[in-house]
Amino acid sequence: MKTGFIGLGNVGGKLAASLLRGGIDLTVRDLDRKAGDSLVGKGATWGDSPAAMAASCDLIVTCLPSPAASAAVMEGEDGVLSAMWPGTIWVEMSTTDADEVRRIGAKVAERGGHAADCPVTGGVHRAASGNIAILAGCEREVFERLLPVLGLMGHEILHCGALGTASTLKVMTNVLATANLVSLCEALAVMQAAGMDLATTYEAIRISSGNSFTHETESKLILSGSRKIDFTMQLVLKDIGLFQAIADRTGVPLDLNPLLIRLFEDGARRYGPNAQSDDIIRRIEEVTGTMVTAPGFPDELVDDLPKAPGHEVVPPSEIR
Repeated sequence: MKTGFIGLGNVGGKLAASLLRGGIDLTVRDLDRKAGDSLVGKGATWGDSPAAMAASCDLIVTCLPSPAASAAVMEGEDGVLSAMWPGTIWVEMSTTDADEVRRIGAKVAERGGHAADCPVTGGVHRAASGNIAILAGCEREVFERLLPVLGLMGHEILHCGALGTASTLKVMTNVLATANLVSLCEALAVMQAAGMDLATTYEAIRISSGNSFTHETESKLILSGSRKIDFTMQLVLKDIGLFQAIADRTGVPLDLNPLLIRLFEDGARRYGPNAQSDDIIRRIEEVTGTMVTAPGFPDELVDDLPKAPGHEVVPPSEIR
């Protein structure tokens, strides 16, 4: 499939690179022309506009920071929809609002195209290695057409159901990761205050029932002092806000998520919306007058595992 990829940020650039390594005929675009230089140097073509890409590609992927950014790329005067051919597939890999992806997906369908929301989860380091997980919401026939391409970018790929289901599940997973991050910040700070060695504390959590993916990744960056997770407080607020909107719409009362929103709104006010999400621990450090750090932890995350073949994850209820 000739593929156009729009949005070459922390995650998008790495996903696009995986497609290029997999031999895909790739055209790329970003508001920052320099973001595409490395990919173009390795064989990708630069897209002059979203419309020009739609006119020449079988598959258009967007990976952008907000629903508004995706809407502009898709519906703008020189947007994808203005030149999309029947049969073209649009894949939204941004973390976005399910209703919004369905709204734009309806316009794609009006032009004879197909839409899928395919957000990723697992961290930027796994996006770089091609071992990230991908959630896919679309018709089954469209999923089967996409699976070989998705398998170049990710390892475990779950068909979640119809368009919008993947986006709904993705914001839920980000709320869980955010809650885990905040609990880890508090746990590490209290253990330091109690006189515990933080490297030992890290291992105690890792081998315990309190372990998690967030601990094995973000706790390392907290303890190294780098806090460079490549995910901002602004993005956290977008995702937990989307989850809150789902809860409000469905009438489910929440205790924890509103607290997370208040914590990260405070963090964004203090440190700026583009501060790293792991900087939320600074709220505790500033009160205690300490730095929650320990020697021996990496400044950045690297997935040392080789690219694993992409495959579909099948829920137990569907296994025959």
